[in-house]
Amino acid sequence: MEREMTGAEMVLRAFQDQGVKHVFGYPGGAVLPIYDELIQQDVIEHILVRHEQGAGHAAEGYARSTGKPGVCLVTSGPGATNMVTALTDAMLDSIPLVCITGQVPTNLIGSDAFQECDTVGITRTCTKHNWLVKKIEDLPRILHEAFYVATSGRPGPVVVDIPKDVQFATGIYEGPAPNATQHKSYRPQLKGDMNAIRATVELIASAKRPVFYTGGGVINAGPAASQLLRELAEMTGVPVTSTLMGLGAYPASGPLWLGMLGMHGTYEANMAMHDCDVMICIGARFDDRITGRLDAFSPNSKKVHIDIDPSSINKIVRVDIPIVGDVGYVLEDIVRIWRASNMKQNPELKAWHEQVNKWRARNCLAYKPNDDVIMPQYALQRLAAAIKGKDYYISTEVGQHQMWAAQFLGFEEPNRWLTSGGFGTMGYGLPAAIGAQVAHPDALCINIAGDASILMNIQEMSTAVQHGLSPKTFILNNSYMGMVRQWQQLLHGNRLSHSYTDSLPDFVKLAEAYGGTGIRVTKPDELDDAIEEMINAKGPVLFDCCVAQMANCFPMIPSGKAHNQMLLPDEATDEVVANAIGNEGKALV
Repeated sequence: MEREMTGAEMVLRAFQDQGVKHVFGYPGGAVLPIYDELIQQDVIEHILVRHEQGAGHAAEGYARSTGKPGVCLVTSGPGATNMVTALTDAMLDSIPLVCITGQVPTNLIGSDAFQECDTVGITRTCTKHNWLVKKIEDLPRILHEAFYVATSGRPGPVVVDIPKDVQFATGIYEGPAPNATQHKSYRPQLKGDMNAIRATVELIASAKRPVFYTGGGVINAGPAASQLLRELAEMTGVPVTSTLMGLGAYPASGPLWLGMLGMHGTYEANMAMHDCDVMICIGARFDDRITGRLDAFSPNSKKVHIDIDPSSINKIVRVDIPIVGDVGYVLEDIVRIWRASNMKQNPELKAWHEQVNKWRARNCLAYKPNDDVIMPQYALQRLAAAIKGKDYYISTEVGQHQMWAAQFLGFEEPNRWLTSGGFGTMGYGLPAAIGAQVAHPDALCINIAGDASILMNIQEMSTAVQHGLSPKTFILNNSYMGMVRQWQQLLHGNRLSHSYTDSLPDFVKLAEAYGGTGIRVTKPDELDDAIEEMINAKGPVLFDCCVAQMANCFPMIPSGKAHNQMLLPDEATDEVVANAIGNEGKALV
């Protein structure tokens, strides 16, 4: 339906036509026309954050937990530049975001006007695409195109920069084109090459030591892709491991689950990757935290790479069978061909499963219990027990606590794990939990945090209070930037340069100052009751869990080492660490 309206009205109408229910934002002069339209309607709810970076991460949490695009709205200049961290985070983790930024009037662009910056130039490398809208006639098309680009192919963030005079101008609004999936210049390949898929099926059937290496692309492809992965693993008997971003695509309770892969992955996952003869990479990108030493990565295997992004194929690791296509479509074809061909599991897989079980028996996540001090691993085990069977979403900040959460909180379903993988953004977790809570108001949304990370965007506690949201932040408080301290200990002669925080706030009082609830625990036997109190509390909670200060996160693959050169917790003496890391590791960290 066509009708005349202002540019600001077009933005809101496009949101409605694209099914948007929530927008995360912060007003400013260059977007006031849009904000004026926002308050005159009740279809779209606006979530007022306290910092634009918080808006971006909240939109990421919303997107990651729903599979729908997250939408944010910020003003020009510092509003736009404050979004850059969140945009880059979304770019690296393939999260669909549509960010609307205000811009100074077109006649002032390039004049160093108040709160002017080159938003398109600044965000060019951290978005899939961006637009500066110079004419009202272009605005409807660009708005709809933005949603298409953000959500199709490999998802990612986009920016639409709208000058203030374009927001005031009037023009004819057109709804989304019925053939939007046939965009004239951007048509991601969905179906994989059938010859390559058949070759993959034959390779799996003949493999003696195969591994499925899965990533966030499985989750991005939708719930059906995760279900197909589970079916394929069961049919073939192939063990499954995952990147940090892929947790939940295959259930942690599944018989073929190896645990997370990579630098802080499990012994069984890393050993299986190193010793496999066939490795099927599904929706992952061979990140350096996964591969370790490249020339020793899965050295004796035939490799298949399934990815919708053709630029990821052979970018880091050369593969034998590349398959460009949507993971869901490709897995559907693999499952169909396997069944139609009446394929059977290779009987030689029995020996492979026995070997995997021997690696599992190593119990690589073991730690020394302590009756007097809370070990961080124990705290997460008690949290996992308390939330088992509940409808929950877990976000994290970045650091040791993030890795421990990935190790000890098992995920049975996709879209339940929200974390900053590629960019490692401290301050991600609280706004992401808020975004998930907006999308799932009746669910339990918990942010696993460190005492350093939580302070990066602590102001978003105010957002949660204002909007009646109840994210729980579970702080593993060791008074250090834990991962920084661990690397300083292992690689820099235990010189702990500026990684200790002398003046942490009283998190209980801070929570109360924001209008939330504060809980502090210092003894292991206090944990269960306090966690139950946190879960049942109304409104946001800061849970100050005081843990052992010098605990290190193991297993760990030192930089520059292969998967079979892991440091395990019961082996990590100072001498072993020094020998394992060596000068090569110091040079590469």
